[in-house]
Amino acid sequence: MSNHALMWFRRDLRLNDNLALQAVAESGATIVPIFVLDPAILKSPNTGASRLSFLLKALRALDEALQRHGSRLWVAHGDPALVLAHLVERFDATALYFNHDYSPYARQRDRSITEALSIPVYGFDDGTLNTPGTIMKDDGEPYIVFSPFKRKWQTLERRPVAAGYLDTARFYHFDTDVPPVPDLSDLGFAPTMATPPADEATATNYLNTFMAGAVYHYGESRNRLVAEPWHYERPGSSYLSPYLRLGMLSPRQAYWAARKAYEQADSKDARKSVESYVSELVWREFYMHILYHYPRVLHSNFRAEYNLMAWVHQPEQLQAWKDGRTGYPVVDAAMRQLKAIGWMPNRARMIVGSFLTKDLLIDWREGERHFMQWLIDGDPAANNGGWQWVAGTGTDAQPYFRIFNPVSQSQRHDPEGEYICHWIPELRDVPTQFIHTPWEMDQPPVGYPQPIIDHHFARQRAIDAHKAVKDTK
Repeated sequence: MSNHALMWFRRDLRLNDNLALQAVAESGATIVPIFVLDPAILKSPNTGASRLSFLLKALRALDEALQRHGSRLWVAHGDPALVLAHLVERFDATALYFNHDYSPYARQRDRSITEALSIPVYGFDDGTLNTPGTIMKDDGEPYIVFSPFKRKWQTLERRPVAAGYLDTARFYHFDTDVPPVPDLSDLGFAPTMATPPADEATATNYLNTFMAGAVYHYGESRNRLVAEPWHYERPGSSYLSPYLRLGMLSPRQAYWAARKAYEQADSKDARKSVESYVSELVWREFYMHILYHYPRVLHSNFRAEYNLMAWVHQPEQLQAWKDGRTGYPVVDAAMRQLKAIGWMPNRARMIVGSFLTKDLLIDWREGERHFMQWLIDGDPAANNGGWQWVAGTGTDAQPYFRIFNPVSQSQRHDPEGEYICHWIPELRDVPTQFIHTPWEMDQPPVGYPQPIIDHHFARQRAIDAHKAVKDTK
């Protein structure tokens, strides 16, 4: 009788510190590495060519890594339940291993597959530092405010980085042709942009580079508007989110590297900056926790009173926002960056989110969907949490009267207009004194639009709309 086990890779595209892979290796079974391209996900309106391109690149890299172990990654395309049943029979598998995904769709899918298969199925909590559902208030209810969640999280132990199991892992040696990783065109998508390297070695290198220096300035630099990411010479973001999203980097690797950096910090400010980065990891955990307990947030306001919110239906303004043609330079630069490279700094995400939901008073779900279509680090939990936070509809949300002024935000975080000029060529000849307000020039730049809305009018309109919701409680 064979002792083959299927290792179903999903959001864990790495060989190191992979809890499911560690478990199957330690079981002594021969590991059959597989990945399933699910049509239900591919056809979702939230799936865009940019993140899919990044995923396919990561799958090719994982396949190459497995070849160094004498194996391959078997990539199948179809309904996971049908595909897995077929692969169990094809490889005479005696068990299925995977790491949990906490999206509502994935949880239901995994329950159905576990019930349908005739072999043991083993799932592992690999994608978070602490398993969703285990961080609860004393009364047994889930936390819905970040600060007490973080305080409870800080009291818990963290699993160490797993090591050593690859030395004894036995991978399956395929004696037949392995299906190749498809191209975007094979899946019905047109290429949209060049994506960054997508492999475990690059992710590890970025983590090490960040922790060697830039993390000590993160508290201040994370708000910089960075035109070209993945350059650590000028501190900015960690740039690790796409690698955490697809699991080329584990949250444990990021957390323990930060702990080491904290211990090596040579000043109070440096330690505070490391703490700021760890806090971002906790926000990631918090939003997964919220999605786990309240899956309805993917389709509705967390705060039910906002179901009465009088959102404005303005297709032309929505399209101008998507295209980076609002007339507000910092907003337009960020939206053009998104379409060019599939990423934007966190500060830019807050600015454009506030502009859409407060200045234009457009439903946050429009922005959430657009981000998921374009961001290579688009994550359902974090993306939803961020949009509901900035819109004021979510748990522990930004106060409704806190409305970002796109001009002052631009002046504060891009004072010389470097970010703006990088992404908006129409403004490269504009003097610095007008780079944030080009409409104030005697002769506004040719080809660049006037503001589509007056911010001061929009701010008061948003406050009035939110007050109307408050008055219904």
